[in-house]
Formats: sequence, structure tokens, C-alpha cells
Amino acid sequence: MTYDVKTKEGTMQETKSAFAIRFIAVTGILSAAAFVLQLIEFPLPFLIPSFIKFDFSDLPALIGSFSLGPVCGIMIELVKNIFHSLVSQSFGVGELSNFLLGAVFVGVAGIIYRFKHNKKGAIIGSLIGAISMAIVSLPFNYFIVYPVYYNFMPKETIVSAYQAIVPAADSIEKCLLIFNVPFTFMKGLIDCLITFLIYKKLSPILKGTARRRQK
Repeated sequence: MTYDVKTKEGTMQETKSAFAIRFIAVTGILSAAAFVLQLIEFPLPFLIPSFIKFDFSDLPALIGSFSLGPVCGIMIELVKNIFHSLVSQSFGVGELSNFLLGAVFVGVAGIIYRFKHNKKGAIIGSLIGAISMAIVSLPFNYFIVYPVYYNFMPKETIVSAYQAIVPAADSIEKCLLIFNVPFTFMKGLIDCLITFLIYKKLSPILKGTARRRQK
């Protein structure tokens, strides 16, 4: 007669394996959702030049970061932008900007939430994440993203697009400060608000605790 004995180490390995499978599955599903949301982008011509568009694609990444950790959120940002670069006409510039800023946003929010795992921690993490994304958008755009844009669109043309809304924006620095930084912050806040409205219902499904609660 033989007996199957589960050791503590074996149980831990099974738990890690189950988490890895769930991590891959959830990251894939949320990446697909983020990619679709990134396709549904629209300009806000009275607030910011039309070549900068608004979308909700950071929302699945923030949800992933809260449910399975900041690495999950950053992976979602990476995957969605890789796929989006295949169908867009931004030559990868828009995707580069979206990834860099989104990774800061969901990464910071997810790290803070991991150490302060409650509603207050989620709020603080989201706010600091949105603020961090807005702050780093200035050097990211000025030193990385816009210099690439200049290969396709002259600096003067970009500045004139901003000046059509606010004539005082007569330099790239002013354009970024007046438009991009506040826009990026508000975009983060909107994603945070929607996340708080839907996360509680989605969390048990993403973490795999829905069945256990039913039992």
C-alpha cells in the first residue's frame, strides 16, 4: 500500500506554479483589453493639440498592478504598446511615450499598494503614481520623445499647434508645462477613479478567490 504525502515544499511549489499560470493568463487578458482601449483614442482639440490623444488603456494596467503586483502592470503596458506599434502610424514614438509614462504610473501605484495593502494605500498609491507620471512626462517628452518627433515634424510646427490654443506657449518647455504635464496628471486621475469604481468586483476574479468565497 502506498500513500501520497504532500510536503510543505511541494505545496509551496504548487502554489507558485498556480500563481505563475494565473499571472500569465491575467496579464494576457488585461493586455488585450488595454490594446483595444488604446485603439479607442480620441483628441481633445480645445485642451491639447490633436496629435496628442486621450485613451483609457492605462486602466487595465493599473488594475493588474493592484491585483498581481507592479510587474504585471508594467508588462501590460509593454505588451499593449508592442501590439499597438504594429497598427499605428506614429513610428513607435507614441508607443514609447505611452509605455514610459504608463510604466511609471502603474509601477509606483503598485509598489505603494503592495506595502500598504488597503483602500487608503490604493488611493495614496494612485495619487502618487499619477503625480509621478505627470512629473516625469516633462523630461521624458523633452529629452526622449519630442526629439524623435522632430524627425517627422519640425519643432516650429509642434509649437505652433500649441500656440493655436494658448499663444503664450512659444517654446517646447512652456508647451509641456502648460499642456502635457496637467493633461498627463488628469489622465491618471481619471484612470484611478474608474479603477476604484470597478476594482472591488474584479479583484476576486483576477486573484482567483471568487470560487473560494462561494464555497
